[in-house]
Amino acid sequence: MVKDIANELAAGDVVFPTSFDAAFRLRQALQDPELPIARISSIVSLEPLVATKLLQLANSALYQAHGAPALDLKAAITRLGIKLVRTTALAIAMRQLMRSKDLAIFSDLTTALWNHSLKTAAATRVLARVHTRINQDEALLAGLVHDLGAFYMLYRAAQYPELCARPESMRFLIMQWHESIGVSLLDALGMPEEIVNATIDHDQPRPAPETIRTLADIVYIGNILAGTHFEWLHQDQEGNQIGKEVEVFRKRFADLLPEIDTAAQEMQTIFA
Repeated sequence: MVKDIANELAAGDVVFPTSFDAAFRLRQALQDPELPIARISSIVSLEPLVATKLLQLANSALYQAHGAPALDLKAAITRLGIKLVRTTALAIAMRQLMRSKDLAIFSDLTTALWNHSLKTAAATRVLARVHTRINQDEALLAGLVHDLGAFYMLYRAAQYPELCARPESMRFLIMQWHESIGVSLLDALGMPEEIVNATIDHDQPRPAPETIRTLADIVYIGNILAGTHFEWLHQDQEGNQIGKEVEVFRKRFADLLPEIDTAAQEMQTIFA
């Protein structure tokens, strides 16, 4: 399977389910930063699920702030901005991929991975806002997609009867390969270079930066605060080194944890 994925990525032949493709095409259609709000609204309105989630997001505690409720799609897009519209389309695509009937055999893994991705996205957004001048919606996107390679591996594994018969084997394959596959996948999908670079080796232990300066720092720390180094793959192992490392970072950023937890719960509600 890993060899097949490598060949596909090298050839630029990335195949996702139709539901993922539709949402990702929408994201690509919105790449032009000069698109007027009216045009963005008309494009998004063709995807009712995306439009609905944008309205929910615009009126959530995450983005409403002190503004009046956004009553229509144009108002929601104006409040959120095109970057977040594109990110929302991608989040929906990932959620639909996770719900694919082909992935039912891996439901425990996909659920844990989805929850981890949303919490990482919440953590990266909060870290960017509090500790840096990096755009917080860009940080949210990086946190959301940092484990896209694992999603893709699970989708492809469903096409191999041997792996479907031994779903636990996927834990070890993902741990070994998801980072390199994810980087190649994000690049093949045309994600911005700064997003791709920020996900490189995000699960590899490194000295903790004293000052958070880069998007890669944000993804690394956000991933840890969300339960990193595939803590979601080690749920049955208590007292491991991973848990100790998480605790160190949780103490350092303890003041941010309540906000991160609240934001993650809000995102889980919106993208349920």
